[in-house]
Amino acid sequence: MTSTTAHSSQQDGVPAAASQAVLVHSAPVPLDSVSVQGPNFDNPISLQQLLCSYERIGFQATSFGRAISIVEKMRKWRLSDEPISKDESPEFLDPTVRANTKCTILLGFTSNLISSGLREVILHLVKHKHISGIVTTAGGIEEDFIKCLKPTYLGAFDLDGADLRKKGMNRIGNLVVPNDNYCSFEDWVKPILDKMLEEQPERMKEGGEGPWSPSVIINRLGKEIDNEESVYYWAYKNNIPVFCPALTDGSLGDMIFFHSFRNPGLIIDIVGDIRAINNLALKAKKAGMIILGGGVCKHQIANAMLMRNGADYSVYINTGQEFDGSDSGARPDEAVSWGKIRAGSESVKVFADATLVFPMLVAATFAKALWERQLTEEKKKGEKLSAEEQVFAY
Repeated sequence: MTSTTAHSSQQDGVPAAASQAVLVHSAPVPLDSVSVQGPNFDNPISLQQLLCSYERIGFQATSFGRAISIVEKMRKWRLSDEPISKDESPEFLDPTVRANTKCTILLGFTSNLISSGLREVILHLVKHKHISGIVTTAGGIEEDFIKCLKPTYLGAFDLDGADLRKKGMNRIGNLVVPNDNYCSFEDWVKPILDKMLEEQPERMKEGGEGPWSPSVIINRLGKEIDNEESVYYWAYKNNIPVFCPALTDGSLGDMIFFHSFRNPGLIIDIVGDIRAINNLALKAKKAGMIILGGGVCKHQIANAMLMRNGADYSVYINTGQEFDGSDSGARPDEAVSWGKIRAGSESVKVFADATLVFPMLVAATFAKALWERQLTEEKKKGEKLSAEEQVFAY
C-alpha cells in the first residue's frame, strides 16, 4: 500500500496497521491466467458443452477437465505427428505405418468397478479397440463372467453383514451378489479348467505354446463365455491382452484351489505375463495409462512404464491419500521420481469415485469420437438427425 493510501486511512480514522495488512496490492496477474467460470444454465447446453466447462470450475472439476484433455491427446496421437528420428526402425519409415501407429494405452481398474455398472463403460472401450491392454485383479476377471451367468443387484451400504451371511448374500459396497452366483461360476469354470489341464502336456512340449499364463487363461475364458455382454469376450475377439498378477486372489482362486484337489496338476506361469506387459510398454512409440483405483492394477502398469523410462500420458482416478505412503494414494509426481512417468509429461490425479467421473471422461473422449463418426456417416447417407443425436452434437 502506498504512503498516500496510508495517510488517507489515517484521515478516515482507520488504523494504519490494519489497513496495510488488509489492503495489500497484488502483483500483476500473468497474461496466460485463466479465470474461474462455471456453466451457464440459462440456455440449453449439450452434454459435451457441459463436460468442456469443467476445466474452469476449479477444484476436482478442473482436474477432471485436465483428464479429458490428456486422454484426448492419448486418443489422437499418431506417430506421423512426430519427426522421423535418425535411428528410426525401417518398419516405421513408411508414412502409412506412421499414420496408423497409435499411442499404447493401458487401462487399470480394481475389481469392484467390474461389479459396478462401470463394467459396461469398460466394455465399450474394449469392444471398440480404444485400449491396448488391461490390468486388473481376480475379482475384476471373475465378476465379468459371473454377470454373464447371473446378475448383481443394488443394495445399500448399511445392510447388516451377519444377516446377509445367513442369507448367503455378499455385499460389495451398496451392491449385493447372491452366493449362488459363485456356485454357478464354479459349474461353468470347472470343466474349462479340466480341459486346460488336459491340453497342458501338449502345450509344454518343445515347440508348443508353453504353460498357461494368467493372460492366456483369461483369453481362453473370454473365448469360452462367448457372450457379447462380457468385457473379456471382446478382449479375446480383439486380441487385447488382459493381465492379472493376482489371479488367485478371488473366487477364481477358490476354483483353482478346489480344482487342485479334484484334478491336480494345472500350472500357471506368471513369468510369461511380466515379459508380455513389459514388452508391450517397451515397444510403445507413445504410452499412456488410465488407472481407476489403486493397488496391484496401478503399480503393475506403472512398473511396466518404467521399462521405457516412464509413461507419456497419465490419468489417475481414485480417492486414496498420500499421507500413509501407499502407492495407491500417491500422486503422479511420486511416479516421476521412480521413472514410471516421464519428467515433463502430462499427468493428473482426479480425487474422486471412479463411478462418478469415468463415464463422463469416456463420454467426453472415446465415445464422443464414435458418436461424431456415426453422425458423419449418417449425414453422408442423408439421414435426418434424431433428437437424441442432436443432444450429443456440438
